[in-house]
Amino acid sequence: MRHLVACLIACLVTVPATAAEVTSFSLENGLDVVVIEDHRAPVVVHMVWYKAGAADEPPGKSGIAHFLEHLLFKGTDDMAPGEFSSVVAKNGGSDNAFTSWDYTGYFQRVAADRLELMMRMEADRMRDLRLTPEDIGTERDVILEERNQRVENDPGALFGEQRNAAMNLNHPYGIPVIGWKHEAAALELEDALAFYRTYYAPNNAYLIVAGDVQPDEVRALAEKYYGPLAPTPGLGDRVRPSDPPHLAERRLIFEDPRVSEPYVVRTYRAPERDPGAQEQAAALVLLSDILGGNGATSVLGQKLQFEQQKAIYASAFYQGLSYDDTMFGLIIVPVPGVTLQEAEDALDKAIAEFIEEGVDPVQLDRIKMQMRASQIYEQDSVQRLARRYGAALTSGLTLEDIEAWPGILQAVTAEDIMAAAETVFDRKNSVTGWLQKPQSAEVTQ
Repeated sequence: MRHLVACLIACLVTVPATAAEVTSFSLENGLDVVVIEDHRAPVVVHMVWYKAGAADEPPGKSGIAHFLEHLLFKGTDDMAPGEFSSVVAKNGGSDNAFTSWDYTGYFQRVAADRLELMMRMEADRMRDLRLTPEDIGTERDVILEERNQRVENDPGALFGEQRNAAMNLNHPYGIPVIGWKHEAAALELEDALAFYRTYYAPNNAYLIVAGDVQPDEVRALAEKYYGPLAPTPGLGDRVRPSDPPHLAERRLIFEDPRVSEPYVVRTYRAPERDPGAQEQAAALVLLSDILGGNGATSVLGQKLQFEQQKAIYASAFYQGLSYDDTMFGLIIVPVPGVTLQEAEDALDKAIAEFIEEGVDPVQLDRIKMQMRASQIYEQDSVQRLARRYGAALTSGLTLEDIEAWPGILQAVTAEDIMAAAETVFDRKNSVTGWLQKPQSAEVTQ
């Protein structure tokens, strides 16, 4: 039976990971369109991705990208406030939106024969949003309450904000997507309109349509509804402040009485997936999986959780989809009785041993096979496919980069992984943070 399962998996992972038919074209006003055909079910996902996120905000206006995401569900000349989502629901669909440092996205998942309706409504609010001072006040209270729930009431989230700020001294990745509380509380109508008028334009967006559609049909609808929209004139390349070189490692201790489990996180400056040069990022993806992808089989899990029993949890993480340089991270949550210093020392020792021992070829082959299988299973969700393309394109990659990525991952060698590890594990480019309860002051006589 095991042999049969292994054979089935082997056959499965030989199927190309990019089996979906992908077509792209651009409108005269600059809107880039990507069509991902999947005719297995009469469903379509319609997404608009703007190449503007929290890292593109003007100084002092942190949170405006996320704020505007909320405000886009207010009215236009043709739709009343809240009508957009109501119409989607009445047509049996679902919709939502999201904001990151590099993009803001809006999507609807509906029956394929409702695509034209979605295009008409989404195109309407791309350039025709109508906001009032009352809208601003109400929605500002909503995002402040969201920040209270997600950040202010979560020591780990506050800790993460401080670590990001320490890593990015000058780059806007050090500013939280939801905004610093004092700045988010001061956002006004004109702040939202200025960001909207600049960035919410066809020449700053990708339209991704995935599902039971034909490219010619999508082109005709896109030209009908998005084609007449005026682009933002003079919108150039995205230029952001850059960080100075890291000359020394940075450390912080964040104390909060609400901490239930103390832990140590270290992040290193790391390259993102660059257009036409994704090889180093691919090696870092494999490195993160080898070190911490699975608690039972990863290097850190085996050494720190099982062999030494010093950690409840130990892992590594890397997110290569980023417009600018990103981070590679390590985390250890010690078992009770192990101090954070002892945990950090054990983590350092485990990494040093890995650098000395190198990559286990059996583990590398297993991870690559899991990746191939995961890429095949991804084809079952048109929404996941659409997000894969949208996130990559708005992070500066091309369609060719996206299509080449699975093959680049499979081509990574053990030597590539070790070279990436040697490069990224530079303490001068790191931030180490401890999250703990406040330590009692020592009593002296």
